[in-house]
Amino acid sequence: SKHCVNLDNRTAHVTVKPFELDMGFQFELHVTVSGKKINVSDIPELPIPEDWMRDKLELHFYKTEQAEGGGEIEKVTYNRGSGTGVITFLKPG
Repeated sequence: SKHCVNLDNRTAHVTVKPFELDMGFQFELHVTVSGKKINVSDIPELPIPEDWMRDKLELHFYKTEQAEGGGEIEKVTYNRGSGTGVITFLKPG
């Protein structure tokens, strides 16, 4: 766990220590389903960019046709201020 690193003609003695990364978020969504759209509400505000949240919503609701439900997604909208989103599928189902 101890290393020597040469920086600008000087030697630095460093020690490696483990640490935890806070990578995940867990939250509950409320969903209303129609033939082609899913309305999502109560999305908590997270410290991530809006485009990341749209990507997370898309990944969460995308499923192959063999997986019973979901399907190819046409569009995802997300409104951070109201904590809502709409997932629109290419085909009704």
